[in-house]
Amino acid sequence: MPEDKQLDRLDRAILRLLVKDATQSLAQIAEQVGLTPTPCWKRIRRMEQDGIILARVAVLDPAKIGVPISVMVAIESQDHSAAWLETFAAVIADMPAIVDAWRMSGDVDYLLHVVVADIPAYDEFYRRLITAVKLRNVTSRFAMERMKAAPLPL
Repeated sequence: MPEDKQLDRLDRAILRLLVKDATQSLAQIAEQVGLTPTPCWKRIRRMEQDGIILARVAVLDPAKIGVPISVMVAIESQDHSAAWLETFAAVIADMPAIVDAWRMSGDVDYLLHVVVADIPAYDEFYRRLITAVKLRNVTSRFAMERMKAAPLPL
């Protein structure tokens, strides 16, 4: 059974509230969805245990914490072996500037979202990446403006 079939109307209402503002109290959430706190807490706990709720985090303003530049980095690999992938995964896990990493289909093998303070910081990141792992091609695209950032649709 697909994961979304486990979520009823109340679960989805709770999730919508949490992705909008995870700092709300249990009492506030329960009241807004029409439950008392105990069954609301049980639903939240179940969704955490089931891996539906992965974390409750703060969303930060990149510019205010010193990393205003977003770069989308498309990577083509010349090696698709398990050993290479293990090395690549370890390298990107050890690079805090990478905030998202995706294995892709099509002509690009991997897509990274990198945040940096400035162009010299990106150059340092780039040099570290290409020194750490052998790549066929790296294409960087600098974001001019973030037009949308939204939680997953429910």
